[in-house]
Amino acid sequence: MLERLAARHEVAALLTRPDAPRGRGRKVAPSPAKVVAERLGIPVLQPARLGRDGRIHSHHVDAVVVAAYGLLIPDALLAQDLWLNVHPSLLPRWRGAAPVERAIMAGDDTTGVTIHRTVKELDAGPIAAQEAFPIGPEDDAGAVFGGAAEASVRLLDAVLPSPTFEPQSEDGITYADKITAADRELDWTRPAQELHNRVRALSPHIGARGIVDGRRVLVWRTRVTDVGLELLEVQPEGKRRMTYEEFKRGLR
Repeated sequence: MLERLAARHEVAALLTRPDAPRGRGRKVAPSPAKVVAERLGIPVLQPARLGRDGRIHSHHVDAVVVAAYGLLIPDALLAQDLWLNVHPSLLPRWRGAAPVERAIMAGDDTTGVTIHRTVKELDAGPIAAQEAFPIGPEDDAGAVFGGAAEASVRLLDAVLPSPTFEPQSEDGITYADKITAADRELDWTRPAQELHNRVRALSPHIGARGIVDGRRVLVWRTRVTDVGLELLEVQPEGKRRMTYEEFKRGLR
């Protein structure tokens, strides 16, 4: 989204979290947004926490666009600038940390993007714009995030010049809790469609986990057939991703 915005608007600076251990090796690395910003020559700000004195940057900005930032924004900062949160759901449905994953797990066939004013309450600010799009029966979280990124920039193009807001509805509020270790576990006694939705929701970024043919694996792709759930792509512990057929051959 940063790359798309920078092609259309002047981005004064990127505010992102400090570099942190990432990946299997847990080496300290920048966020993906920082990598893009540095490539585009955009100044990067990385405070460990935001100050409460109402100051964060020396630029004059028309708006601060927030996307999955993850740190508390003090009231003084919210009062200083117009903070616009980009949320990948049709609020008030799926407020919270994991709206894409929870929507897929729930079997939703439609989701979208909401641009709303950032307020103290979680994803409860007044709405400037929304755009809906379908979730296909085989779409995983990666596909939905991709669709949300494209919709976000279209909405921001329309909102940024002159934003107006409408209060959120109090009807239909649901919450998308953070994904836990328990959410990743596959219970093979559950219905095939439910399992398929869980796998889609956690791919390609997290992965669902289960015991397959006596081995602990991540399950990345499945499909529902007339006879139940078919495994398509798995990853044994310490190994690469592979088709289920490759996995079975390795067990012989």
